[in-house]
Formats: sequence, structure tokens, C-alpha cells
Amino acid sequence: MAVKIRLRRMGQIHAPFYRVIVADSRSPRNGRFIEEIGYYDPTKEPTVLKINEEAAKKWLQNGAQPTETVARLFKKAGI
Repeated sequence: MAVKIRLRRMGQIHAPFYRVIVADSRSPRNGRFIEEIGYYDPTKEPTVLKINEEAAKKWLQNGAQPTETVARLFKKAGI
């Protein structure tokens, strides 16, 4: 099972809000997921980024691959 750390889009039209989730790479974007480890809100000024560092590091050590966007967010958060 290939596990990815990726964003799940939520919110209304023209007001996106994302949750950072751990999911099987075969599941759809807003489909089934394993664990929610944080959220990202780009519409606020400044942008809001909250990630559970322990959970993120645990999943990275277990072999989960972050998407490019999530990798940038992790770098911004200092993970």
C-alpha cells in the first residue's frame, strides 16, 4: 500500500480550505483517508498553517510520501 500525505479540499466555492491528511495513494482526493494531521487556510491574511509535528514525523518515518505542495508546507512549518 503506497501511502501519501496530501491535501483534502474543503470549504465553499472560491473559499478553499485544506486539511492535511494521510491516505492511500489510490483513494480519491476527498475520499477515504487514514488520519488527519493538520490544516491549511490560504484565504486568511497571513495564511494559517497548523500541523501536528509528531504525527507528520511518524508517518514520514513509516514511509509516507508527501506531495510537492505538502512538502513545501512542511518546509515552511519547519518539519
